[in-house]
Amino acid sequence: MKYLSAIIFAIAIVLAAWFLGESYVSRANPDGVISVTGSGSENFTSDLIVWEGSFSRMSPNLEEAYNNLNSDKETVRTYLIEKGIKEDNIVFNSVQTSEQRENQYQNGNYVGSIFQGYQLTQNVKIESADVELVEEVSREITELLNKGVQFNSTPPRYYYTKLADLKIEMISKATEDARLRAERIAENSGGSLGELKNANMGVFQITGQNSGEDYSWSGAYNTGDKKKTASITMRLNYEID
Repeated sequence: MKYLSAIIFAIAIVLAAWFLGESYVSRANPDGVISVTGSGSENFTSDLIVWEGSFSRMSPNLEEAYNNLNSDKETVRTYLIEKGIKEDNIVFNSVQTSEQRENQYQNGNYVGSIFQGYQLTQNVKIESADVELVEEVSREITELLNKGVQFNSTPPRYYYTKLADLKIEMISKATEDARLRAERIAENSGGSLGELKNANMGVFQITGQNSGEDYSWSGAYNTGDKKKTASITMRLNYEID
């Protein structure tokens, strides 16, 4: 029994040493992996425009201010429809009211304020797929001055309604670009490309075409240009056979 126990103990030591040695070799010689980054980009033209503006009236009498503002609203509505914008695309927001007061000073010290009147402001928003038409109207909106309406316009914003489909197409392009890069690296190193271990999508960016604007780590989303460029990156890790 003594000898049998000694033999079993010796075998156990040998097996343990063998397993430890195999584990060390595996850690010291990991499988070869290629990490590559591919990119995809696409130019496109926006198919949706959003344009906003506002107009206001002021009067010491609240009812008079509202009536004047309501008259301006109908003038704006009629003007936009006559220019070809569909009434369904025109949205008037609720009226905003604020008291206007003039501060009074004596010897440089504030002594109070005098009520000047009520200022009522209303915003209007136009959202349309007819990008060229709304662009043209936004440039000609100062014609409302001749109709007695002081209209303040903001620059149009441009969007793309098929962005989800475009993003899928770009991911495919970026993935293919990364795969081709990995194949060349593997061939130049005398190996062959193995299985894909994992893939990670980078930041999705939308910038104006030829705008020179900077990319953002969180993803740029340009709305100021009608013509845009979308770009994306994909990072792939491949095994080397």
